[in-house]
Amino acid sequence: MSDFHQNGVITDFHNLTRRPVEALEQELCQFAKRRPMGLILPSLFSELEGPALSAIVDELVKVPYLNEIVIGLDRADRDQFLYAREFFSRLPQHTRILWNDGPRLRAIDQELESHGLGALEPGKGRNVWYCAGYVLSSGRSSAVGLHDCDILTYDRGLLARLMYPVANPRFNYSFCKGYYPRIAEGKLNGRVSRLMVTPLLRALKTVCGPLPYLDYLDSFRYPLSGEFAMRSDVLEGIRIPADWGLEIGVLSELQRNYSHRQLCQVDIADAYDHKHQPISEEDATGGLNRMSLDIAKALYRKLATQGISFSSEDFRTLKATYYRLALDLIEAYDHDATMNGLSLDRHCEEQAVELFASNLLEAGNLFLDTPRERPFIPSWNRVQAAMPDVLARMHEAVELDNQGKV
Repeated sequence: MSDFHQNGVITDFHNLTRRPVEALEQELCQFAKRRPMGLILPSLFSELEGPALSAIVDELVKVPYLNEIVIGLDRADRDQFLYAREFFSRLPQHTRILWNDGPRLRAIDQELESHGLGALEPGKGRNVWYCAGYVLSSGRSSAVGLHDCDILTYDRGLLARLMYPVANPRFNYSFCKGYYPRIAEGKLNGRVSRLMVTPLLRALKTVCGPLPYLDYLDSFRYPLSGEFAMRSDVLEGIRIPADWGLEIGVLSELQRNYSHRQLCQVDIADAYDHKHQPISEEDATGGLNRMSLDIAKALYRKLATQGISFSSEDFRTLKATYYRLALDLIEAYDHDATMNGLSLDRHCEEQAVELFASNLLEAGNLFLDTPRERPFIPSWNRVQAAMPDVLARMHEAVELDNQGKV
């Protein structure tokens, strides 16, 4: 049973009790007769060697309603791809691996780039974009879910709850975002969402004024979660960033293309833990340092499309406003953690806020200094208009990689 209510912007399914996963799967199997379902798994090869992905596959083996699973594999040479084929071979669903670094998909990628249509840099967004293209080319799924491959606390009930709103033929939702508490090993986690995105959205409301877009983003309980599901036709029309701004970029595109009545979020897990990114204070190309920079740029770009004008002075004001709000939130999080018997390192929290504040200014400078930057990967609708046979060729390349010699 769910606490079904409107939070003012999108529908929020907050679970008061947990229905047994078997009951959810029984319904989803009925839904699948009218609305076949697929799953996208964007993965680095290193995740095949980590502690989480093998357990995730063990759970997916037991999922009865999925029609296909599409794995985007990055940073893999030939031997690693062959290892991945064996690694995922126990999945009973129609399973295909996109060997993104293989010669067949690289040739298509280079052709897309020659037309100005490719992703300019590698990253999760690029991986997801190619997987979306394959899902469209296969035509096997009317609804598709996506989740990360580093979830240490994964169980198949997470996927069932995520898919249910877009799979139920009685519902009119085109997109569903998952959320969950970020607590593990007695600690309060989720630093980028808690310490950057939440105070940044509130600071932007102060500096730019109230905007429906900012209220919309602020209505998501966990906007940076990597778990979402959607109708497959959504994949054709959205443009997404290639970088760490993927989640914010997807939400932004949905706000532009769909009524809020078609969007929802759902509580999908009681506990959630995954691989934690380092802060990487000295390395702007990795960890939470890079992530916070990309998220800030994604927000600035979207606000610019809505007519918001930024100057260097605006970004300095934004940084100061954000910093004060974030410090106030640290105190509230500290009290919340104490009441719930959790630990929170205030020194590390403030160090993170200082880094994020600095990156808000750096992202603003990059935004102003590179007005010709192409921030989004083109939609598949545009790509097909320029290259009508591209999806068929991609499908053939993936089939040859998975079933033939490489």
